[in-house]
Amino acid sequence: MSYSIRVQDLKERLDKGDDVFLLDVRESWEYSMAKIEGSVLISLGELPQSLDQLDKEAEIVCYCHHGMRSADATIFLHQQGFPNVKNLEGGIDAWSVLVEPSIPRYQ
Repeated sequence: MSYSIRVQDLKERLDKGDDVFLLDVRESWEYSMAKIEGSVLISLGELPQSLDQLDKEAEIVCYCHHGMRSADATIFLHQQGFPNVKNLEGGIDAWSVLVEPSIPRYQ
């Protein structure tokens, strides 16, 4: 099973109306600058205390700026018994470049 998803594939799934929970694991200042519509912010540092906010049965796609923190979040959630979690390859930056150019890019 793949633990990652490409931005184009996620966009296609969302356009079809698939039920995907978008988990943004960045910091609040990053989220305020750029986000994928419908996503929920739980920073990576807050994730261990916030597991009760997540549905273990849901399909969860984690994302961050470039995909590193969200890769850590994906591994962590799998270790905590969440079976259907994926990392968004390239994060919000790739989403902005390849899917939704109206979302600002940042350093």
